[in-house]
Amino acid sequence: MIYVKGMPWAGRLYAVEGQTEPRWLSPDERDAWLALSWLMIKLPGAFDAQLQRDSGISFFEYLVLGGLSMSPDRRMRMSDLAQFTNASLSRLSNVVKRLEERGWISREPSAENGRFVEATLTEAGWAVVVQAAPGHVEAVRRAVFDAIRPEQVAELRDIGRQIAEQVDPQRSWPPPVRETAQ
Repeated sequence: MIYVKGMPWAGRLYAVEGQTEPRWLSPDERDAWLALSWLMIKLPGAFDAQLQRDSGISFFEYLVLGGLSMSPDRRMRMSDLAQFTNASLSRLSNVVKRLEERGWISREPSAENGRFVEATLTEAGWAVVVQAAPGHVEAVRRAVFDAIRPEQVAELRDIGRQIAEQVDPQRSWPPPVRETAQ
């Protein structure tokens, strides 16, 4: 994972058009990248463990339930929910099916456009979010916000958005939340 000059494949993967030499990371960039990589690996696992222990749900299930809880009428198109959770429609459908079996989500064709399927958070699902949220928020606060100064919060948000835009310019953050027909 550390990019060392002299790796035989590095020139092919990291050369910029018109350059024959890769744009190697500076020591500061390498340290920042390793710190970010560590976070990308460790944070989801820490949040998953906390949610499993305290609420019996996975981090991904919480993202699905939480995304719906923040949407108008607690409803969202499955395609938008997949974007919100950064999941394929197939993975999301499998998880939503399990949550549906628990009575936490219902699915039905969109009243606005029957070609789309919408997921709706049920009252039982809302109760799961209400029960799980305090512990999850505390875990997020402890892991992320207690570690930085208040003036760094906006910087963290902006950096996260900039990197998200660079990685996937076709998607916006936060993902769209569509108003549903009343």
